[in-house]
Amino acid sequence: MIAAFKLFRLRRDGSLGPLFINRNQVLELGVWYGAGCYPTAGFAVRPGWHAMAQPTAPHLKTTLKSGERRVWCRVSLLEAKPEQRPASQGGHWFLAKWLRIEEVLP
Repeated sequence: MIAAFKLFRLRRDGSLGPLFINRNQVLELGVWYGAGCYPTAGFAVRPGWHAMAQPTAPHLKTTLKSGERRVWCRVSLLEAKPEQRPASQGGHWFLAKWLRIEEVLP
């Protein structure tokens, strides 16, 4: 198991969801979620959960003009492989087949 970090949408009702791919999915703490493949216009097809080695992604904002809030969560990953990305995208990513949200960071 790998400990990592992932940025999620925090909806007005308090639920968590993915930022861009499969946006309508509702995610709960403590539940294992298998990765699906959801091709989405404008995004590269990279099947798997994307997470970071550190809670940093310089290319993503945590507060948007629309009022949307994004929060970092500590996650656990299974069957994950590393992927090197540019530093402007956070550098070291993981692509995982399984993800569990452990906690929302303050």
